[in-house]
Amino acid sequence: MAERGWVNIYNLTDAQIIDIDEAESKMEMHDLTGAEEILIRMLNEDSECVPVLSNLGNLYGKYFYEFEKAVEYYSKVLEIEPDNAWARDERRRYQRYASYD
Repeated sequence: MAERGWVNIYNLTDAQIIDIDEAESKMEMHDLTGAEEILIRMLNEDSECVPVLSNLGNLYGKYFYEFEKAVEYYSKVLEIEPDNAWARDERRRYQRYASYD
């Protein structure tokens, strides 16, 4: 694969990077079912893949408005990376949204 302009801190394989890119593109194009299928498959292959968990949190929170489910995914990220400020902030936001009546 070509040289990247970023550091692969999660040691993702080329196939994982391609799949995540495809899922993110599908989210941007509002092919949400397609994005979800890719991410769930990836999660089944590696249940602790932080980029997959983060993307699922984003998908369920931002696009599906399933705030409790988004909170669950961000909580899983924080179990793996307790210092992940982005996941903590996103979880807090969706916890707040879930509390609205």
